[in-house]
Amino acid sequence: MVLAISFPTHSIIRSILIKCASVVATSKTLPREKEELYSRASTVPDRPWIVIVWNDPVNLMSYVTFVFQKLFGYNKEKATKLMLDVHHKGKAVVSSGPRERAEFDVFRLHKHGLWATMEQERN
Repeated sequence: MVLAISFPTHSIIRSILIKCASVVATSKTLPREKEELYSRASTVPDRPWIVIVWNDPVNLMSYVTFVFQKLFGYNKEKATKLMLDVHHKGKAVVSSGPRERAEFDVFRLHKHGLWATMEQERN
C-alpha cells in the first residue's frame, strides 16, 4: 500500500506568506488614540508592593526574630520590634518594593515556616 501525499505548490505557499505578512503589518499599526493610551499607561509609576507577616500560634518569637534578621538583614532591635508587632497587632509589614521582590520575599518567608502575604501599597 502506497500513500500519496500532496504538498502545496510554491505559489500557494507564497500567497499564504504574503497574506500573513500583510496581517502582521496591519496589526502593528494602532490608531492614534490607542497609541496615546498605551504611552500614558506605561509612564504611570508603579505603586510598591508590601510584604505582610501574620501572627501564628506555631513559631516562637525568638525564631521569628531570627528569620527577620537572616532574610532581611535587620539588626536585633528592628527584628524584635517587627516580631512584637506581629505578636501584638497580628501582622507587620516587613518589606516593600517591586512585585517580583515581594513575591520572592513571601516565598522565602514561607520556606522558613512563616505565614506571609503581599499586597499593593495603598495611597
